[in-house]
This record gives sequence, structure tokens and C-alpha cells, in this order.
Amino acid sequence: MATNRNSNGSSGGGTVSPAGAAPRNLESPVYAQPEPTPDPQIFKITHPSDAPAYKIIDKLNEEHRLKALPFPAPRALGPEPQLTLLDVFGNNQRAIGAIEQRKQITFHSTGDCGSTRGPKTQNEVTDKMVNDFTDSDPREIPQFCLLLGDIVYSFGETEYYYDQFYEPYRNYPAPVMAVAGNHDGMISPLAHRKSLEAYLRNFCADPADGFTVTPEAGGLSRTAQIQPGVFFTFDAPFVRILVFYSNTLEDPGVIADNAIGNSQLKFLRVALERVKSENYQGALLFAHHHPPYAIGSQHSSSTEMRAQMDAICGEVGIWPHAVLAGHAHNYQRFTRRRSDGTEIPYIICGNGGHNVQKLHPHGGPLRTPQIVQPHAHNEDQVTLENYDDTGYGYLRITVDPQQLRIEYHPASDADQAKTPDDYVTVDLATHKRTTYTPNNLGFPAEAEQIRQLHRQQARKSRTATRRKRKTRSTARRAARHS
Repeated sequence: MATNRNSNGSSGGGTVSPAGAAPRNLESPVYAQPEPTPDPQIFKITHPSDAPAYKIIDKLNEEHRLKALPFPAPRALGPEPQLTLLDVFGNNQRAIGAIEQRKQITFHSTGDCGSTRGPKTQNEVTDKMVNDFTDSDPREIPQFCLLLGDIVYSFGETEYYYDQFYEPYRNYPAPVMAVAGNHDGMISPLAHRKSLEAYLRNFCADPADGFTVTPEAGGLSRTAQIQPGVFFTFDAPFVRILVFYSNTLEDPGVIADNAIGNSQLKFLRVALERVKSENYQGALLFAHHHPPYAIGSQHSSSTEMRAQMDAICGEVGIWPHAVLAGHAHNYQRFTRRRSDGTEIPYIICGNGGHNVQKLHPHGGPLRTPQIVQPHAHNEDQVTLENYDDTGYGYLRITVDPQQLRIEYHPASDADQAKTPDDYVTVDLATHKRTTYTPNNLGFPAEAEQIRQLHRQQARKSRTATRRKRKTRSTARRAARHS
């Protein structure tokens, strides 16, 4: 990233649009700025303390008066709203064909990226992700990013979308989609707003209106995403992602209850039945904000949500290859070993920019791996494999016809490293962890060129030596005859 700064510390990439400004409609999607711009050092709009609002919220929580909030039904008709990467690319079939021909897709994911303190930590993550676009092999270039919720803190406010989303991702040259987190749907008791209002406008725009640049973009180029709603199936080459909305409570996550209905459970069943009927062979991922498994002092496992999803997976006979979540502000990777021997990685990546949290603030580091849930009559064994509670980071995910690989990259590496700190590979056919089969990225060919050069140099050296010997021999003979 460029290091120059304007005198006021901002990037100069855009201006915050006034409230009520009209959106701009375009014919095709736009992602990054035409030219990279430097990172800002300050927010355009100072974020005041939310302590007064949280004082009220904490009291309501103590009185058990906080409940999951209803949400708008997805735009698409039917129980399974669907979105494809082709839709997101603006019907660019050539781009989809190129991915299919290369037989691999790569994408990013991270969560809890919004920050109220300033742009520094968010930019550490996005700058590192942008560096992944410098790879020379097109198979390794990310095609999109899926954010795992809590895009804007603390209540998904319209006025903070520029500082907390559009500005940090201004140089990210690919589509960005987003799971809705609890902070994206929460309503401040001191404000009169609709739940998810800004999230829906910026991530669930109607494609019938074209590709829209919302006022929240503040003059930047990125168009709003066209997700059909807060839950949907996303299809891309080699991977299918079921996205859920786990609602507004701090804990637990809720995808179905008497207040919000069971539309997401119907969605899950229909989506899994389609996977089964199609004999879908790609990677199947679940993505939602609240984690089914978590350790630490801040957030716990959403056990009822997990049980609801497990029941449908068991009835249909289809299970995900991996589950992605955020909410806990750190990185945690678990392995769930099912009774049939298959294994499911459950991964939390909630350190995308917002206040990293230690697993045990007053304790020492944890030894990994270690079993955190032993196998029991109705519970699978769950192992904590690895974690990072000291810094920020993101997931880099690659899928080909045989394997799913999920890597964790710390932002602290900056542009000096492209080696993950943690990773897991799942064999798509067996649903078990396996050894990753990497791509040939050109090193063998380069090495062979070097070996050929060395052989040529060796031949030249031998030829020169023979010539020297011949010259000396000729000189000795001439001396004897003289």
C-alpha cells in the first residue's frame, strides 16, 4: 500500500454523502477504486461512546427482556433464495468459465471487521488481503470475500458504513458479500431505526435496479451487493455456501424460534435436499455469525442453533464440509469427529478488525490440540486444534474438485509472507481431513531452467579447460622441437 498521507490524515478516497442522497445506478458491478489510495489515519465521522446505550441494554438483558428480532423475508420467492457468483459478476460468463477451466477457486473470509476506535486495525487486515491479488498464478487469485458479520458497530448505523466498510475495502478488487451479524441488526435503545436497514441497503440491493452505488459509499466506486436477503444459498464454481442470519442477541445465536419463525430451517432442509438430489460434488459450507462451538470468556457456543441444524442434516443425510463463523473476536479452529468417522472443521474468524479478545484474559496460553468435548451418547468429540487471540487476521480458502483448504493468515505478516499460520484440508469425497495436494506454481520449471544454466556453464567450463590443456600441450611440444 502507498504510504503517503494527506495532511489531515485521511485517504482522500471519497466524501461522506449527506443523508437522503440519491443512489447511483450502474450497468455492471464495480469493486475497487480505479487507482489505489493510501490508508486513512482517522475516521471521517468520529464515533462517540456507546456506553449510555449499552447501560440500557445490559439492564434489559438482566431482566431477560431481549429477544431475537423479526427480519424481512428474502427478496426471492420460494424457501431457498439463491445467488450465484455469475450474478455477482454481472453475468460475466467469461470470468466464470476461466475459473472452471482452471479447476480451482480461491476466496477470502473474515468477520467482526467493523471498528469504533479508528481505521488502523481494519486496514491491517484488508491491506494483507489485497496483497494476495499479486500472485502470478491466476488459480491463487481470490474471486470474492465473504464477511462473517458485524460489519458496522455498534448498531449497524448508516453514518458509519463509509468509515467501517467502504473505506477499508476501497482497494479490494473483488466482490464483497456479508453475513449479517448481531451488531448489524441490533437497534440502539437511544435511536429510532429499523433493524438491518443499512445492511439490507448495502448488501441486499435489488438487481432489478441495476448495480447501485449507495450514499453510504461516500463517493467511492464500490457498488452495493445483490444478496437476496439475510439467508440464501451462494453458488460458485466448486463451492456452495449456505448463509444464515443468527440474529441480534449477544448470545446465543438464533435462527428459529417462536418469535422469528422457522423460515431458515425450511431453507436449510430444502437446500440440503437439493444438494442430495443433484448429487452435488463440490464443497458445502455453512456460514453464520454466531459460532456453534466456541471457548473463552466473551462468547459461548450456540448449542440450540447447532442442534436444530444437526437434526435437519441428520434427517436429510447431508453434512457440511466446514462451518464458518465470527462473533468471538479471535481465531479458533475446532474439529468435530462424527460417529461415522467423518470430520467437520468449525472455524471462528472474528478478528477482522474489531478489538481482539483473549480466550482467558487472566490465564495463560492454552495447549493445543486438546479435546474440549468428549464423545458421548448424543455428542460428537470436538477438539480445539489451534487459535490466535493476540492479533488480527483472515481466512484464505481454496477449493478444487477434490479438496477444500482453509488457511488462517495473520495480518501482522503484512506483505512479507504468504505462508499461513494455521490450515486444514478436507477431502471432499470422504469428509475427512487429509494432506493438501498443492499446485505447481512454476518453481519446478524455474529450477529446471537454473539446472540447464548450470549444465551450460559446466560445459563451457569443461570446454575452456580442454582448450587450455591443448594449448599447454602444444606449447610443450613446440618447446621440445625448438
